[in-house]
Amino acid sequence: MDTKKLNKPSQAKLRRELNAIKRELFPYMLEVTKCAPQLAIMQLGDAYNNFFKGLAKYPTARKKGHDDRFSLSNDQFAIKGKSIRIPSLGWVRIKELLRFDGKIMLATISKRGGKWFVSMAVEMQEVALPAKKTGKSVGIDLGITDLLVLSDGTKIKAPKPLGRYLRKLRTLNKNLNRTKKGSKNREKAKTKLSRLHYKIRCIRQDSLHQITTKLVKEFDVIAIEDLNVKGMVKNRRLSRAISDLGFFEFERQLIYKTDEQGKTVKSVGRLYPSSKTCSNYNHILGKDELTLKMRDWICPVCQVSHNRDLNASINILNNATVILTAA
Repeated sequence: MDTKKLNKPSQAKLRRELNAIKRELFPYMLEVTKCAPQLAIMQLGDAYNNFFKGLAKYPTARKKGHDDRFSLSNDQFAIKGKSIRIPSLGWVRIKELLRFDGKIMLATISKRGGKWFVSMAVEMQEVALPAKKTGKSVGIDLGITDLLVLSDGTKIKAPKPLGRYLRKLRTLNKNLNRTKKGSKNREKAKTKLSRLHYKIRCIRQDSLHQITTKLVKEFDVIAIEDLNVKGMVKNRRLSRAISDLGFFEFERQLIYKTDEQGKTVKSVGRLYPSSKTCSNYNHILGKDELTLKMRDWICPVCQVSHNRDLNASINILNNATVILTAA
C-alpha cells in the first residue's frame, strides 16, 4: 500500500486503498479472516493521526517474521473456560483461565519463541488494593556491576541473561546465516534463535518483577535517577551491558506497581551530580576529580570516605523531588 498517494492518510482512506488493491497484490489476505487487518487499519489510522498532531513519530512498517501479531476486537472472538474462539480457526485451547473479571475489550495474538500467546485487555471497575504502609523511604543508584545499590547499603545483582547466553546466541546466529533463504532448515534455525531470545527476555523480566515487587512492599517512597538510557546505549563499550540490565523496564514496572499500591516514585534531574556530591557536606567534586574507575573517594572538605554508588543513592533519596506516575 502506497501511503504517499493518500496525501494525509486516515483510517477511512487506508481502508479504501487496501480494499482496492488486496485482491491483486495481496491475494493471501482472502485466505484468512478479515478481522485481522481490520484492527490493524484502525491502529495505523490512529498512528498517523498522532503523527500529524505531533504526538508520535512517523509510523514504520513491521518486518514479517519479527514480532508477528494481530489483534481482535471483543465482537470478533469469544472466551469459554480454557478455550478461545478465533475467526477462521475455531476453538483453540489456551493454558490458563482468564485472570480478571470484567468486560473484555481486546485480544492480541502474538508469536514469540516459536509459541503463540494471547493477551486480553479487560475493563475493570477500580478496585482499591490494600496497601500496607511501612513508613520507609529509599534511594536507588542504578549501575552495571550491581544493578541496584540502595541508600541503606543493600546491593542487588542483575542476572545478566544476555551475557550468560551470548556464546550460544552467536552460534545460533552463525547457523542461521549458513542456511539457504526459504529453506526448512532456515525456519528451524530461526525458531531455535527465537526461542533463545525469548528465554533471555523471560529471565530478565522475571528477575525485574521480583526485585520491583519486593521494593514496593518494603518502601513507601522510592527515589531513582532519571537516566538517559537512549544516550547511554550509544556508548559502544557499554551498550550491550546496559541493554542486558533493562533499566527502562525496571523503571516502568516500579512506577505502575507503586501507583497500584498508593505509594510514590520520585526522581532527580539528569544533570544532578549524585556521584560527585558529598552526601555529608554537599561539596561537589570537579569534572576530572572522579573518574569512572574510582569506586571510593574522600571528600576534600569534611574528610568523609564515600563509596561511589552508596553515596549516589543517599543523594538521590535526599534530593529527589519529581513524582513519576504511569502514563
